[in-house]
Amino acid sequence: MIKDITIGQYIPGDSLVHKADPRTKIILTLAYLILIFMLNTYFGFLMYGLFTILITVGSNIPVKYTLKGLKPVLFIVIFTVVINIFTVSGTPISDLPVLNRITYEGIDLSVKMALRLMLLIMGASLLTFTTTPIALTDGIEKLMKPLNRFNVPVHEIAMMMAIALRFIPTILEETEKIIKAQAARGADFDTGNLMQRAKSFIPVLVPLFISAFRRADDLATAMEARCYRGSVGRTRMKQLRFSSSDIIVTAIMILFASLVFGLQLVI
Repeated sequence: MIKDITIGQYIPGDSLVHKADPRTKIILTLAYLILIFMLNTYFGFLMYGLFTILITVGSNIPVKYTLKGLKPVLFIVIFTVVINIFTVSGTPISDLPVLNRITYEGIDLSVKMALRLMLLIMGASLLTFTTTPIALTDGIEKLMKPLNRFNVPVHEIAMMMAIALRFIPTILEETEKIIKAQAARGADFDTGNLMQRAKSFIPVLVPLFISAFRRADDLATAMEARCYRGSVGRTRMKQLRFSSSDIIVTAIMILFASLVFGLQLVI
């Protein structure tokens, strides 16, 4: 399960999406996520799914790798589907005692909600797959720069978000090592009910938190040793610049959104 968590990982590439400015990718990702909640037909979900797969393939990212990121949230998707099936009122699918609580409206809402969650994960993962943590930090800081007028610590917020994304794979790798070490000492993580499995992970959490705090302290010491003082007087080796890749990517997104919602009104 831990190996299936792909968020925060960057896959090097030379695709059009990789070359685009991080500010463009952040804005288009937000637009992508917002537009998902505007879909109301299965045709729209189908088109959105095909578009996401095409963008993934065009970015030279394995589709299997993207789909693997859905495994950790599969329980949440199933739980959401079951809750909606049995709680949404409408026309029952049968008069039997159990099936009369399941409605056509509930099934319809559950399927659409599950599709939305999966598309959300896949779309958000594309941002981290094609953008380095440093570029993502610079993009977030540039977009939030107007908030400096209100004394909002924009650089510090962007830095914290980038560090959090950067250390997700590291923490997951550390967790896997601790689990293997505990299993070698006789710990059992696979048997028992849900509560017993949750309790079995307590010996994993304690050394994991200690390791995370130690890593954070080492990082703070390293930043101080390099005279890091936040955004004051900070320079960048690579300046963010918009290019033709941003125009092409933005145009593709606008054309796709117009096509999907135009056909959704017709069909």
